[in-house]
Amino acid sequence: MEQLVEERNWAGNVTYRAPRMARPRSVEELQDLVASAARIRALGSRHSFNDIADTSGTLATLDGLDPQISVDAARLTVTVSGGTRYATLAAELQRQGFALHNLASLPHISVAGAVSTGTHGSGDSNGNLATAVAGIELVTADGSIHTIRRGESPDFDGSVVALGALGIVSRLTLDIEPAFDVTQTVFENLAWDQVLDNFDGVMSSAYSVSLFTSWSGTTVDQAWLKHRTDSFTGGGSDTTTEGGSIPTFYGGTAATGARHPLPGVSGRNCTQQLGVSGPWSDRLAHFRAEFTPSKGEELQSEYLIPREHAVDAIRTLRGLSDVVTPLLMIGEIRSIAEDNLWLSPNYGRDGIGLHFTWHPDQPAVEAALRLIDSELAPFAARPHWGKVFTSEPSTLATLYPRFDDFIALAARFDPTGKFRNTFLERTLYGNW
Repeated sequence: MEQLVEERNWAGNVTYRAPRMARPRSVEELQDLVASAARIRALGSRHSFNDIADTSGTLATLDGLDPQISVDAARLTVTVSGGTRYATLAAELQRQGFALHNLASLPHISVAGAVSTGTHGSGDSNGNLATAVAGIELVTADGSIHTIRRGESPDFDGSVVALGALGIVSRLTLDIEPAFDVTQTVFENLAWDQVLDNFDGVMSSAYSVSLFTSWSGTTVDQAWLKHRTDSFTGGGSDTTTEGGSIPTFYGGTAATGARHPLPGVSGRNCTQQLGVSGPWSDRLAHFRAEFTPSKGEELQSEYLIPREHAVDAIRTLRGLSDVVTPLLMIGEIRSIAEDNLWLSPNYGRDGIGLHFTWHPDQPAVEAALRLIDSELAPFAARPHWGKVFTSEPSTLATLYPRFDDFIALAARFDPTGKFRNTFLERTLYGNW
């Protein structure tokens, strides 16, 4: 089924310029569509904040494909259609007694889109969502199926976080584990001095830790601590009680009701807090699957910093608060373990994600990002591929040791440029 495209992304800051949209109902239809197209890209949940999904040809949306969630309990893997949303996958895994290692803030995003851009949750020991990939099924430029498996295919590490440059991801096989329960507790108004003096202790204090901040003032707005109840207890925690009843955490106090990251917004759309134990599928994301977390009228950016530079980079951003804070809805700090995926923002290094949710003023945000780019350059900051950034191709090439290898891999998979678009030309091929 094809139609003219008059569509925008989730945030409303990108209007797709593709003249056609197709919604294949089977992988076979997708193969025929790719084989016959001169230019084509896959469109996921539309949660990217730039034009990574756009094309001058056909946009193929994969939400019409059957999720076909297939669990292999012996191998501890699940195979799923690329267009399936994490909320759908998580619910089915939980029903069968299994879990993914982590989720992103939103469970509404598609599996293939999140994996292809290196999207992540938080946790010192948790790799980004792409690190769960054990196998990929790609529809390549001639319409054929190409399967790439971890440990078997020499191209695997270059093919997971691939920005759609190699083909359209029709199915993925992901690592899973037995289901586990999580408790989530929010602390408010942590002392910045204590957080920075004990940064490793703060970030290692739970299975997943997120700090929400405006980058200004003397306190961190909120710390969201997600503890596994099976075996993980965390380390370096400074959680104490005052008078035997009021928990504190690095100068912050435990919230007494459900909280939202944005000041003044009801926490009813957020996952269960207040230390109430429940399934991983209902706790690891920040927002409930059954609610749309906001109207989408925002922009987002993120930089991934090597762990050893985290405190200096945070201090640098706090020094830019007169520029950053007026444009900001909220910032977030998360930790992510290193991996070996060539274009992953965490390739070869444990990382700290420095995230910005901006008011929807793109010219002002881009001006601020050019300043942030400059100030974070000494820390080898890698931008999130799916968000707003202004980094030059020459800079991006120096940040990824396997950048040239990926360019060669993409040329081999897509010699005619069927999957190329403005985004890839601007970010990957600008110097080639």
